[in-house]
Amino acid sequence: MKPLLSIACRTEDRTEELGRRLGALVRPGDLLCLLAPLGTGKTVLARGLVRALAGHPVEVPSPTFTLVQAYEGRVPLMHADLYRIEDPSEVLELGIDDALESGAALVEWPEHGEGYLPPHGLSIAGEGISHDGRVWHLSGDEDWARRLDGIDWTTQ
Repeated sequence: MKPLLSIACRTEDRTEELGRRLGALVRPGDLLCLLAPLGTGKTVLARGLVRALAGHPVEVPSPTFTLVQAYEGRVPLMHADLYRIEDPSEVLELGIDDALESGAALVEWPEHGEGYLPPHGLSIAGEGISHDGRVWHLSGDEDWARRLDGIDWTTQ
């Protein structure tokens, strides 16, 4: 993984727009990992990503208590939240590998499943609120570097 870009989002709408733009780039087999402190806007970013894949507004609750939410769309998406996982091996029971066979997965708190998650191509790390709003740092493999290249992220 190499750092690809950092994007400041001053409002929730901008954070959701970032999610929509990333969602437009998602392909079957993609595993995206979302790392950020509580209250940073992970669910807002996820909502944009899910809505981009669904092609219409859809309610996107945080899967903190259900652990997993599934969404149909251009690319089926599994949205998992590992915050409540006590043992990293519990990740194996969620079916992320199966979801990646025909769809994609977005995993919040991936550090809770370290060593048990399949390799991922994009890491989205959020910082808390600063004078620039929320800052999201994207790191990824060469495939994601190509997908992100050439997009004007300043207008989001």
